Amino acid sequence: YLTFDDGPIPEVTPWVLDQLEAYNAQATFFCVGENVEKYPEIYQAVLDRNHLVGNHTFNHLNGWSTDSKEYLDNITKCARLVHSDLFRPPYGRLRPSQARSLFENYKVVMWDILSGDFDASLTGEQCWENVRNNVEPGSVVVFHDSVKAKDRLYEVLPKTLAYFRERGYVFRGVD
Repeated sequence: YLTFDDGPIPEVTPWVLDQLEAYNAQATFFCVGENVEKYPEIYQAVLDRNHLVGNHTFNHLNGWSTDSKEYLDNITKCARLVHSDLFRPPYGRLRPSQARSLFENYKVVMWDILSGDFDASLTGEQCWENVRNNVEPGSVVVFHDSVKAKDRLYEVLPKTLAYFRERGYVFRGVD
């Protein structure tokens, strides 16, 4: 399962959509509400190309450092734009009380492979090796459709799609 966090944004998301289309790959985009509000046409393109979406908070909040009411209100604000029962916490961080509240209405989707494309201290090749060496059937891989990750993503995503397609993998959205 290929997943993308933090978009949609004009600098990266359309390119990601084209890459996925070239390999007939479906993915799940965990969208920041603020970006959906700014770029509704790109969000609509994600939906039009038959990808799944999930809530990633309105302002990309860290659950550990945000009051629970504020955090849950921020998720609700995003939900007004992103209609999905999928949720991924930014940074993978939730307080137990936040998790209990979220489990009532959402499927919380974590991951087992973090590509590292967001980390400027890594090269695209290092991100690629991280993905290639750790993926197993059923893995949930996190990439980022963000400006910060762009250079590394542009290297690792095409390699990931080609390599795993050649090995018989099928890319689907998280269900």
